[in-house]
Amino acid sequence: MEIDAQLMREIIMDHYEYPRNHSLVEDSNYISKHMDSDSCIDDITVQADVEDGKIKDIRFDGVACTISTASTSIMTELVQGKSLDEAKQIIDNYFAMINEKDYDADLLEEAIAFKNVGKQANRINCATIGWKALKQIIDESEAKA
Repeated sequence: MEIDAQLMREIIMDHYEYPRNHSLVEDSNYISKHMDSDSCIDDITVQADVEDGKIKDIRFDGVACTISTASTSIMTELVQGKSLDEAKQIIDNYFAMINEKDYDADLLEEAIAFKNVGKQANRINCATIGWKALKQIIDESEAKA
């Protein structure tokens, strides 16, 4: 899946201006992870309701830059309703893309908009902060199982 620079910008701005799954809930079924950055304004919480090995619901909120907000919004759409194994595969491919290694673009859908972030070291944390939170949520969920 090849994507031009203009389309990448449009995807990122759409998810920044209209983030999906952008509110938290008060529900003890959700596992929440707070993440913040030492180098920028990113300060978000990601929460997911994991049941029977599936991500039943996932959401996030907080203050974050364009890249962080957009990448986390796209992540929530990608993993919503997926099994933990499917979500881990998506996460692994996303990190491979960010680290400029081989990855399956079809698994990443709109997240492919961040394929050049690895060339900007100062933006890598922005593009991965929500994804790291989800990885911690999955690890915690699997440890409970």
